[in-house]
Amino acid sequence: MRELVAELALGLREHVLPHLGSHAGRAHLQTGIGGDVTFAIDEEAEAFLERFLAERAADVAYYSEDRGLVLPPTSSHSPYVLLVDPIDGTRPAMAGLESCCVAVAAAPLGDGTPAMRDVEAACVVEIKSGTAFVAERGTGLEIKSANGERRTAHLSPTTEVERMFWTLGFRGRPALPLVHVLGELIDTSSVGGAVFDLGSAAFDLTRLVTGQLDAYLDVGSRMIEEAPPLRSRFEQVGGGAVLNNSPYDLAAPVLCLEEAGGVVTDAHGEPLADRPLLGSGHDYQMSCVAAANSRLHERILCFVERGFARLADRD
Repeated sequence: MRELVAELALGLREHVLPHLGSHAGRAHLQTGIGGDVTFAIDEEAEAFLERFLAERAADVAYYSEDRGLVLPPTSSHSPYVLLVDPIDGTRPAMAGLESCCVAVAAAPLGDGTPAMRDVEAACVVEIKSGTAFVAERGTGLEIKSANGERRTAHLSPTTEVERMFWTLGFRGRPALPLVHVLGELIDTSSVGGAVFDLGSAAFDLTRLVTGQLDAYLDVGSRMIEEAPPLRSRFEQVGGGAVLNNSPYDLAAPVLCLEEAGGVVTDAHGEPLADRPLLGSGHDYQMSCVAAANSRLHERILCFVERGFARLADRD
């Protein structure tokens, strides 16, 4: 499965690369099963995915943002399911920016209810550069540039929030409540560190592997859990859907970061291991707090808890 996920991710990258920055790819075609807009560039990638699996792995099921769960037509039972995000960071891709990736993860399908802990292999490929992050559970992470040069993970030693370079999940989240929760973190790190919205969870999490960033936060799902009336605001911003991170967004990059030695939990500080792997919408979405080391992770969670206390006081 390691070879399959890497081959598929690299193939998707080659197929999407010529469309990077193309205004034709910005056409709105429909709404995917995950609730987000399906752009023309997404449709191109999904079509390649279907052809690839039909030719190379006809007995393997897959789950994608636009199609949901697709079982193989040639088999009554599939041994594996692929979690595929053909373009994680569609908007950066349409703008021709580098913060867009292909993300593919593989897990045994079993009884049809695999969890995040079941992901066995994963590959994240930067669409613009071609750098690939390939992980297999328990065996570590391999990083290769487009020319085949091997690289090593460089997790940041930063433990001070004041010096933290970090990124956050912002698209589809209502801005004012989000800043109410994360405002202290933003202010604390705004001069000695920095905060970014890069538009791709896969790109964000692999930046921790490269040492370019120290942390990644997405607190949207917990915001709805703790303040249910906010759901209508999320739906208003999301065009009728809640657009927090789904399993197909996180499955591949989370395994890559964990195999490199990073720390990943939800916004409560709980592991993601038991979260269902197949599904879309709020019930399947998950918050995420990722850091390059455990000390920084602990300190971030303290800020997050204070942020949610402020949210509760506001409500």
